[in-house]
Amino acid sequence: MKFYWIKTHYLIKKLFSGFVWDLPNKEKKVYLTFDDGPTPEITEWTLKQLKQFDARATFFCIGENIQKNPDIFNKVIQDGHSIGNHTFNHLKGWETPTEDYIENFKQCEIEIRKQSKIHPEASALKSKLFRPPYGKIKFSQSRILRKMGYKIIMWDVLSADFDTNVSPEECLENVMKNVTSGSVIIFHDSVKASRNLEYALPKTLAFLKENGYKCEAI
Repeated sequence: MKFYWIKTHYLIKKLFSGFVWDLPNKEKKVYLTFDDGPTPEITEWTLKQLKQFDARATFFCIGENIQKNPDIFNKVIQDGHSIGNHTFNHLKGWETPTEDYIENFKQCEIEIRKQSKIHPEASALKSKLFRPPYGKIKFSQSRILRKMGYKIIMWDVLSADFDTNVSPEECLENVMKNVTSGSVIIFHDSVKASRNLEYALPKTLAFLKENGYKCEAI
C-alpha cells in the first residue's frame, strides 16, 4: 500500500483550502507540472515532448539547478512555459525552521529574478507560484509566502514517477485513470524520475490530445 494519494482526496483539498490543488473548468484544460529541474539529462527532452504536442506546462525549479543550468532554464522560458519556485536546495518544510526555509526560498527567487532582467517580456517570470518540495510545508511558512503574494500550487493527480518501486506502466495508469478537467498533474524532470517519465509523458500527452484535453501553463 502506497503512503501517498494518487488522486488527491477531497477532504485534503478542503482541509488545506488555501492551497491550489486543481483549477476546475468546463473547457477540458489540464495543467502539467514538472518539479526539480532544470536537469541536463531530462529537461530538454521534456521540452521536446511538450513542443511536439503543442502543450504548455509549469516548471517548479530548484534554485541551485537554475544556477548550474542557466541555458536550459532559458530554454524553458523561451518555449513559453510558466516558472515556479521550488526552494534553492529542495528543502523539506516540516524539518526546516521557518526562517531558514523562507531564506532558502528567497535564494531561489533571486535566481529566477536574474532571468527576469534577461527576459523582461516573459510573463512566465512574473507569476508568483510556489510548490513545497515533498508537498510538506508548515503553516507558518505558507502564511509568510502567501502574504508575499505567492500561490502555493499542490496537485490533483500524482504520477509517482519519482518512486522507483512504481513501474513506467503504473506511472502512466496513475495519470490516465485519474485526470479530469482542471487537474494539476505532477511529474518530475529529474534523473531519478527519468525512467518513468520517458515512458509515461509521451503517452500521457497522446492520451490527453486524443481525449480532447488542452495542456496549459498555470
